[in-house]
Amino acid sequence: MRARLLSSLLLSTLLAGPVLAAGEEFTVAVQSLPDQKSVFATVESVNKVPARVRTGGTITGLSVKEGDAVTAGQVIATIGDQKLALQQGGLDAQIAAARAQMDQAQADLKRAEELSRNGFVTRQRLDELRTAANVAANNLKARTAERAVVGQQMNEGQVLAPTSGRVLSVPVTPGTVVMAGEAVAMIAERDYVLRLSVPERHASSLKSGDPVRLDGEDMAPGAADGTGAITLVYPQISDGRVQADARVAGLGDYYVGQRVRVLVPAGARPTIVVPASYLTSRFGLDYAQLRGADGKTLQVPVQRGQNRPLPGLADGVEILSGLSNGDIMVRP
Repeated sequence: MRARLLSSLLLSTLLAGPVLAAGEEFTVAVQSLPDQKSVFATVESVNKVPARVRTGGTITGLSVKEGDAVTAGQVIATIGDQKLALQQGGLDAQIAAARAQMDQAQADLKRAEELSRNGFVTRQRLDELRTAANVAANNLKARTAERAVVGQQMNEGQVLAPTSGRVLSVPVTPGTVVMAGEAVAMIAERDYVLRLSVPERHASSLKSGDPVRLDGEDMAPGAADGTGAITLVYPQISDGRVQADARVAGLGDYYVGQRVRVLVPAGARPTIVVPASYLTSRFGLDYAQLRGADGKTLQVPVQRGQNRPLPGLADGVEILSGLSNGDIMVRP
């Protein structure tokens, strides 16, 4: 009965996973590894472009609000001017009159040319009628051009988005009177960067091209793996901090001005990394089994840090305190 029980326990252990060999040793070594610091960064747009009015008037239509995504050339507001509509109506009447005058002048000229062949109209009268026909035709062209100018002014009443991006602010409402050159919306170009604020003591270790990574808790679904690189380090220290810009793919889903945590390089520091399989946990504390100079083993409490996978040490974990260089760990 006892043998059957031992066989079943052995079988369940084998099915649960591989058995680690107890008694294996690992020599603790202090090594210099790149350090990372968590800092706050702000999502900023490289360019903030105002959508300006080209002609003065009253806002009759507004098709966007704060937070809307727009594309370049999209109509975001309409400016109306009643004077332009009145001018257009007056020019339409003038064009109709000029066209009637031109038709009459051409008809008189055609009739005079037929009579001139029989000698009933002098050459001087024929020239006068030809000149009158040319004047009427040019008068029609002038009125048509004036109407085209008014039509262009009415078309310029449409405020277009100067670039693709997201609307940050709309400081006007329908019915607002605006002058030429005023901004009806501020658009953040869809080219976002992370603006870092790094303490002054880390300025020497910060340079263009250094990798950065978004903190996992602040990573949005559109941020891919959240990795990027520093593109610009500003050569000025303000309030004890250095400003830097970093590009990370997939920032389009963030809000402009949103604060996120970013891991940036902060030089190197001495670090102890050991295999996690050499540690045991009891009552909320982590312990390492060390072999002393007399060959005996003793349990030492250690403070576990973040996971540090290294080449040849996939389950590496950083030890903050409790171990020293040269200690010999024994696998429990």
